Amino acid sequence: MATSLARISRRCVTSSVSSNLIRRYFAAEAVAVATTEAPKPKSEVTPSPNRAKWDYRGQRQIIPLGQWLPKVAVDAYVAPNVVLAGQVTVWDGSSVWNGAVLRGDLNKITLGFCSNVQERCVVHAAWSSPTGLPAETLIDRYVTVGAYSLLRSCTIEPECIIGQHSILMEGSLVETRSILEAGSVVPPGRRIPSGELWGGNPARFIRTLTNEETLEIPKLAVAINHLSGDYFSEFLPYSTVYLEVEKFKKSLGIAV
Repeated sequence: MATSLARISRRCVTSSVSSNLIRRYFAAEAVAVATTEAPKPKSEVTPSPNRAKWDYRGQRQIIPLGQWLPKVAVDAYVAPNVVLAGQVTVWDGSSVWNGAVLRGDLNKITLGFCSNVQERCVVHAAWSSPTGLPAETLIDRYVTVGAYSLLRSCTIEPECIIGQHSILMEGSLVETRSILEAGSVVPPGRRIPSGELWGGNPARFIRTLTNEETLEIPKLAVAINHLSGDYFSEFLPYSTVYLEVEKFKKSLGIAV
């Protein structure tokens, strides 16, 4: 009995020792292969120097609605990220700056000669005005509308300045040669008389404009018109994708 137990114990010890030796052998072989094997080169993609970096956001500048198509004069400047929808008319010498939205889906919107609608403005027109006045939005000639303003179914007569962040509600009327201070709110049906300075929420009379101030109003509109000419020269009336097509053809050896 004792001899048989001794034989069994010897076999167990020899098998465990041999298995440990086999594990050490394969581990050493794996380390040797890992150290001797050359590292694989990383695949790097080098962009072509002729690659164009375009912003494909898919934003449409002109949005026709049914039979209504926005009309833009030839020499009017409309920034690339402006949205004109429906019954919108932009007359000669006027400019609509970055991020502005003119929504003529319910009624007409007219931007007169040498007027400008600055950054992030929203111009809209309702079906009808609760005051019985015209519901279309009319911005006459030599008018400056400050940035972030909201205009809805209002009328602005020639040579006026609308300050930044102003709100003109339905049926409001700003008569010629008037100035509205920044941040003003004109309630529905409110009339701003000619030659006066108004401001506040709601807008109230502040003082009468001097003759020099009224003469500066159209000069500001003309100055912004000249500035828009510099921007206008940077944007072609057609797409510039053809330049990239020509580069691609030249890279393939195709005669352009």
